[in-house]
Amino acid sequence: MFIPRRVTSGIESGLRLEAAVSILGPRQAGKTTLALRIAASRPHVYLDLERGEDRAALRYPRQFMEANEDRLVVLDEVHRTPDLFAELRGIIDEGRRRGRGAGRFLILGSASEALLRQSESLAGRILPVRLGPLHLLEVTDHASLPTLWLRGGLPRSLLADSDRDSLRLRRALIETYLARDIPYFAPRFAVETMERLWAMLAASHGTLLNRARLAAGLEVSAPALGRYLDLLVDLLLVRRLPPFRANVAKRLVKAPRIYLRDSGLLHALLGIADANQLLRSPFLGPSWEGFAIETMLAAAPWNTQASFYRTAQGAEVDLVLDLPGRPRPWAVDIKYGSPPRLARGFRIACRDIDPERIFVVHSGERRFPIRAGVVAISLPELAALLADFDPATP
Repeated sequence: MFIPRRVTSGIESGLRLEAAVSILGPRQAGKTTLALRIAASRPHVYLDLERGEDRAALRYPRQFMEANEDRLVVLDEVHRTPDLFAELRGIIDEGRRRGRGAGRFLILGSASEALLRQSESLAGRILPVRLGPLHLLEVTDHASLPTLWLRGGLPRSLLADSDRDSLRLRRALIETYLARDIPYFAPRFAVETMERLWAMLAASHGTLLNRARLAAGLEVSAPALGRYLDLLVDLLLVRRLPPFRANVAKRLVKAPRIYLRDSGLLHALLGIADANQLLRSPFLGPSWEGFAIETMLAAAPWNTQASFYRTAQGAEVDLVLDLPGRPRPWAVDIKYGSPPRLARGFRIACRDIDPERIFVVHSGERRFPIRAGVVAISLPELAALLADFDPATP
């Protein structure tokens, strides 16, 4: 089953503007399916560069690209051929001189920074598009919010016949990362250490990053921990939510908050198999918070800056959204349960940062005022509000 993705229009418009568009996203997010869906409307050729025979087709890349100049060339898992980018630069420039300056390459990768570093030679010739797991506004007709939250947004996991099958798929994906991707991108890393770190981050989901505690638990140095963590962020598996930088006369925390980006992988690492276990779990609140944050950021307009606010005294805003074109941010508190209560620390934090709009996201369905200027709202409604955001409208 194909579920339409909201980024499709951005990819199509990118192909009209530039010679190459890169689609960056975690493994099994649906990059290949979406790319082939887009390519099906025009002549194209597809190469999976994890396959030796497809890599062999690019032994002489210039000749191959010239033979397929009138086709869209889809290059999957392009990190397997890092030297290709230098060749593509010349191929694209030559094509521009012949009037073939747009819509030539779709480049797919599952490691964000690795691919972006490789593609630096294509500056001015490539547009990056990020494809995350399926989110709430995309699955309305295919899955309920509780199912999406439990299973996560990776299509095979979400659409599995049962919760048990979904969990097996997610555990197999974790093994694939540990057995294949991590040794490829970081061959000097100890896979067992990475596995333990991943589990520790799941148990720390939604908390401030404590580098010293994690390094001591893994028996590695602080710089080594940083490299391990950087890889999980690069693979688009972990989010480091930065602290809000505010000009206030208070001492603010400096450490980022850590979240596993897909709730389904979080639950697999925590051993949560079904909705009943989730509702009884001590991780219920942090899981809902991370799920809500990923949902809102997936729906928010391009160039939205996200952070959190926390003082040393405990005043806190779970999510601060700096939306493009707006002089003041939105403040969002995230609570599981309805009706939500407004914490004193949240009220103090809102006075500090002076947000334009204040929301309390809850797990119910109603929208209602809590106090002047503060609205309790469901996650689907706030996601829709962000998706329809117009910077010209107050």
